[in-house]
Amino acid sequence: MSSKESCRNELRTAVRQLSDRCLYSASKWAAEQLVGIEQDPSRFTPSNTRFQRGSSSIRRRFRTNEITSTPPTGIAYVSTPVMEEDEAIHGDFYLLAKSYFDCREYRRAAHVLRDQTGKKSVFLRCYALYLAGEKRKEEEMIELEGPLGKSDTVNRELVSLERELSTLCKNSMIDPFGLYLYGLVLKEKGNENLARKVLVESVNGYPWNWSAWSELQSLCTSVDILNSLNLSNHWMKEFFLACVYQELRMHDESLSKYEHLQGTFTFSNYIQAQIAKTRYSLREFEQVEVIFEDLLRNDPYRVEDMDTYSNVLYTKECFSALSYLAHRVIMTDKYRPESCCIIGNYYSLKGQHEKSVMYFRRALKLNKKYLSAWTLMGHEYVEMKNTPAAVDAYRRAVDINPRDYRAWYGLGQAYEMMGMPHYALHYFRKSVFFQPVDSRLWIAMAQCYESEQLHMLEEAIKCYKRAASCNDTEAIALHRLAKLHGELGRTEEAAFYYKKDIERMEAEEREGPNIVEALMFLATYCKAQKRFEEAEVYCTRLLDYTGPGRFDFKPEATVQGSKEGWSRPKPYSGLDGLWSGLLCGTTILNAQQQSYANPFVPNKQEIKA
Repeated sequence: MSSKESCRNELRTAVRQLSDRCLYSASKWAAEQLVGIEQDPSRFTPSNTRFQRGSSSIRRRFRTNEITSTPPTGIAYVSTPVMEEDEAIHGDFYLLAKSYFDCREYRRAAHVLRDQTGKKSVFLRCYALYLAGEKRKEEEMIELEGPLGKSDTVNRELVSLERELSTLCKNSMIDPFGLYLYGLVLKEKGNENLARKVLVESVNGYPWNWSAWSELQSLCTSVDILNSLNLSNHWMKEFFLACVYQELRMHDESLSKYEHLQGTFTFSNYIQAQIAKTRYSLREFEQVEVIFEDLLRNDPYRVEDMDTYSNVLYTKECFSALSYLAHRVIMTDKYRPESCCIIGNYYSLKGQHEKSVMYFRRALKLNKKYLSAWTLMGHEYVEMKNTPAAVDAYRRAVDINPRDYRAWYGLGQAYEMMGMPHYALHYFRKSVFFQPVDSRLWIAMAQCYESEQLHMLEEAIKCYKRAASCNDTEAIALHRLAKLHGELGRTEEAAFYYKKDIERMEAEEREGPNIVEALMFLATYCKAQKRFEEAEVYCTRLLDYTGPGRFDFKPEATVQGSKEGWSRPKPYSGLDGLWSGLLCGTTILNAQQQSYANPFVPNKQEIKA
């Protein structure tokens, strides 16, 4: 990677150039990375670096290897010269047009620059027309279908913009910013192959425009497409690859890239947030929570990416922390999509699903392409048993991002609720394809295979095995594997999984009906195998068990000789017979001291008891 001072100089110039062209999102991103570069202590006093304090604690806590700014072996980074400004277009008309643009008067801005021929003026005029078309498209959608309705309305400026930018491109009269806009127009019109080619040319010519990289990333839907791109080895490429790996669910590769970038951009809040989001996809919630807490300490008014933090707090059922976060974003910026999403999560955790839906809908009114809001609103409709609305929300999410595994999983759930397991299975398969490391998805697919309509137990077993290998935090897979093997008469395999389930419950200090069932089965199994000492151990543990699911004594059905009139319920009435049979077998075995077969052979009913 280039030296820190070189990166700093490039970003300083890029911030000014991007702002001058009204590319404010890219300018903000570049400025954040500029501040994220560690300052030289010999040149700056501590007061100059107070914004950066504390961030490195997270990096030290979760990184295994010290990262330096040295590039990986075999990669030579090229230096891209910073564009020189066209002095001829720095006139009064451009300043007036930019003022109109900043006031969101896009057509007035374009009209002012109608006779200007400089590349900078041409870009701003075309960009203003593009945004004017987008603004009118949104207005027509609301007028025709409502704020969340579907519509075939299109940006009417795309055709004329494509024609003009295509001509400029063929005549080599367009700069990298114009190429970025041309790629954006091509993408909107569905010409993805040419859009990728044009955007690659744009980022190779001017690599500091993060908006161009982001559009290119959205077009990289597979590793093959990514490998086909002819990108220059500028240090900005590392940010792009980390982002693409994250979207393609290549989490280890993404984390490796981001940790390498932290060698130069030590205090970048963007990199910290992306690491947190990647670890969230890996379900490492404890680490994610710590990272976001550190982010909020350094940047207390940050709203961006905080919706992911709220998802973590929701999953961990942290009521007070989620309430505090919701109050914090309301005081910072109430009408941001992320803020509405956080408030929606808060009401969902409280069980107020109608209020939750209201806030998710508000988020979508602010940003109709806000993926998380569509998916979470679908979850809320599932909770409200409104499956048609849930299906519509999930489908809208899939339309925005076909790789969103949560939306595919939600569709599977919805169709399973409607008693359509074949459709549900199709969507569950989609979800595990995009997120193969999530045990919940494998368990959902296994339960679908177990349904009465399908009853494909062998396929269910395969899914439960995958779930068990994916860190099944809910401890469902091992128990279901044992049950299914028992139903199929594979007692040896069932015993194996019951033992593993008991070991896991003991390691996690959990109790419940599952441990009673496992001990009962293992006692019966060992008795059938004439391993009486081992069976005696399981029976003793079962009798000594005092946790949930043990013998519940009830006043009815009084047992003769009981003072209090309490009795054991039927589910465990077979234990007395098992215990007496076990004692009988043990006594005979000790008396004979021979290796011939024991006369006590349990029948099938006793094994199933």
